[in-house]
This record gives sequence, C-alpha cells and structure tokens, in this order.
Amino acid sequence: MPDPTQFALFFVAALLLAITPGPGIFYVAARTLAGGRTEGMASSFGTGLGGMVHVFAGALGVSAIVLASAELFTALKLIGAVYLVWLGIRTIQIARRDAAAALIQSEDIAPVGSRRAFREGAIVEALNPKTAAFFLAFIPQFVDSSAGNVALQFLLLGFVSVILNTLADIGVAFAASRIRQGAAARPNLVRRLREGSGAAMVALGIGLAFAKRPA
Repeated sequence: MPDPTQFALFFVAALLLAITPGPGIFYVAARTLAGGRTEGMASSFGTGLGGMVHVFAGALGVSAIVLASAELFTALKLIGAVYLVWLGIRTIQIARRDAAAALIQSEDIAPVGSRRAFREGAIVEALNPKTAAFFLAFIPQFVDSSAGNVALQFLLLGFVSVILNTLADIGVAFAASRIRQGAAARPNLVRRLREGSGAAMVALGIGLAFAKRPA
C-alpha cells in the first residue's frame, strides 16, 4: 500500500481533479436540469459505477490494451459519442413534448426516472475511453511497486478517486436542482433549461467523438 505521505498527495490531487469542471460534472448538471435532483443523483451514482468499470479494467490491464489499439479506442469512443448525442436529442424532444402538454409540475416528475438515469450514467461513463486514459495516466504515479500487489493498490486508489468524483457530482446535482426549482414557476424557462441540458449532452458527445487516442 502507498505510504501515508504518498496517499495524502494522491488524495489532494484527486480531490482537486474531482471538483474541476469536466464532462462528468457537465453531464450530471445537464441530467439534473432535465429531470430534477433525484434523476441527477441517480446519474451521479451511475457515472460512479461506470468509473469503477475503468478502475477494474485498468487493474486487470484491459484499459491499456484498448488504448494501445487505435481501432478499439475509436470504436469505443464512437459508440459512447453516439449514445450521448442520442440522449441529448431525446432530452430536447421530451422537454418540448412536456412543455406542450404542461406536464412539468415539480422536481419529482423526471423525464426518464432515476433507474434509467442511473443506467444511462453508467453506460455513458463506461463507454468513455478518456476516463480509462485518465486512470491509466494518473493513478500509476502514486502506485509503489516496491510495496507489492500493484493491482490492489490501483483498485484502492481508483476507488478513492471514483468516490471523490461521485461526491462532487452529487454536489453539482444539488446545485443544479436549486436552479431548476427556482425556475419551476416559469415553465418556459424550465423548457429552455432542459433543452439546453440536451444540447450540452450533444456537445459532450461530439467532443468525445473527436477525442484523440493518448500517445
């Protein structure tokens, strides 16, 4: 296991990275604006599960194999990009449909529900090869090969990183929920927020499609 000083350095670095705005935070914010706090928190836990997929894959060496293959990396990122774009377009369509039917009454009425938000969050994160690249580039810097069981160290540090990221995402879900609550009395603003969140997902998908394979 890493010594206490090394672990403290890792914790501070991981915390700073967790609270730095990135695709995960923007995705959770978009999902919260689209469906409310419950849906946003569900997507936070979903992205956390997706992140753990990369942690386990990294510990087993699978992520390194994917990143070493241009074809596999491209296939994975395009699948993830298409999925995000599809989610964004669907979010915009649902926002317009709900506005037309006057269905938005409170934050408890979510467009897709917490279970689906959790599932979609997990899929979005699991299909993001940039997350795999992050873990493979960041965590090994704090792994002490002389301490033994490198895979277990990778899992431990990865788990800590995912927990911090998830806590940051939950904070974002609460903040975005307050924004959505304040707009609840203005249906047109809610519709625009939800359409904007859908557009943000589309933009994230396009950004992922153009992600380059790490050298």
